[in-house]
Amino acid sequence: SAPAGGNGSGGGNRSLLPARYPPASGSNEDVQIGVLFASKAMLQLLVNPLSGTLIDRVGYEAPLLAGLAVLFLSTTTFAFAENYATLFAARSLQGLGSAFADTAGIALIADRYAEEPARSRALGTALACISFGSLAAPPFGGVLYEFAGKRVPFLVLACVCLLDGLLLLLLAPPGGTGARANMPVGTPIHRLMIDPYIAVVAGALATCNIPLAFLEPTIANWMKESMGASEWEVGLTWLPAFFPHVLGVYVTVQLAAAYPHLQWFYGALGMAIIGASSCLVPACRNFGQVIIPLCGICFGIALVDTALLPTLAFLVDVRHVSVYGSVYAIADISYCVAYALGPIVAGQIVHTMGFAQLNLGMGLANVLYAPVLLFLKNVCQMKPSHSERNILLEEGPKGLYDTIKMEERKG
Repeated sequence: SAPAGGNGSGGGNRSLLPARYPPASGSNEDVQIGVLFASKAMLQLLVNPLSGTLIDRVGYEAPLLAGLAVLFLSTTTFAFAENYATLFAARSLQGLGSAFADTAGIALIADRYAEEPARSRALGTALACISFGSLAAPPFGGVLYEFAGKRVPFLVLACVCLLDGLLLLLLAPPGGTGARANMPVGTPIHRLMIDPYIAVVAGALATCNIPLAFLEPTIANWMKESMGASEWEVGLTWLPAFFPHVLGVYVTVQLAAAYPHLQWFYGALGMAIIGASSCLVPACRNFGQVIIPLCGICFGIALVDTALLPTLAFLVDVRHVSVYGSVYAIADISYCVAYALGPIVAGQIVHTMGFAQLNLGMGLANVLYAPVLLFLKNVCQMKPSHSERNILLEEGPKGLYDTIKMEERKG
């Protein structure tokens, strides 16, 4: 227990942790932490179908601003939380904010960059930034917590959310251009979910993120028990993987520009790399060795995400209506399935079956799913059939203008 009179907001002494965030009496702290981590993804999973539909109806900028506002509120609440209930509320608010900010942000990029290879480059840049946030967060938060106190990391993130919101108001103010009035009505999310091509992509996104989601809550204890890893090694475990992730984004963008018809192959190759890397993790015996398969996992995830996220936008363009809120809500749901299960299920699997079996199962799942992406092989040959350009002509020409436009399209 922490000494009496300990500084509740200062850093430098990890023995003060119980005094800062006391667990409920008689409860399992590991379970509490797992539920706390999973609560964001679980709420995000529930809200995403609603956020995708709302984004399709009102446009991209307003939901993005609302999501940033909720994230600002969440991180500020984290900074001043003093009990588990407040932490849980703040973490759940993160999920609510992310359901709007993540989906609206990616959908806005897909809408503004409608042509390839510009769309792949823009989405690849966004993925690199997402990777940086995810992989740099543990050392960033750990260092600030240690030397500046528990509130500082959250206050820094709150300031980032505030700055991002101000930049959005400056560059793309919600409702400022009247663009929503010219947007067609998007395809309902339930119809997108039953599209077999979109379902295959969503399954790949969920499967490829399972190793990352399941390893994050379990690899620290395994490293301490199997190789006697120090605290700094555990804290820096994922940071080196940022660089191969960025490399994977860059390589996939360049390949997609040169050979756009092979997007499915880049995704399948990424899943094979993820599967092989996952199987190698339990064989590692020191910190240097474990970095290699983790870099392989992040490199493979970069290939899959960078190849398949633009594919989702293309599928909407050629098979549905070019409004992207709902389809990227489906992508976000795919991620959330993995990250909602990870903190709760992964520890139980390790406890009952073992860490090696967990990794072998995840690797096998990715290797077996890779051939399924062959289903997307002919996607690039599809032609637009239900885009907003011809919705008005689906019932046949009814006037001179429609007749002329129909003849132009036939020509």
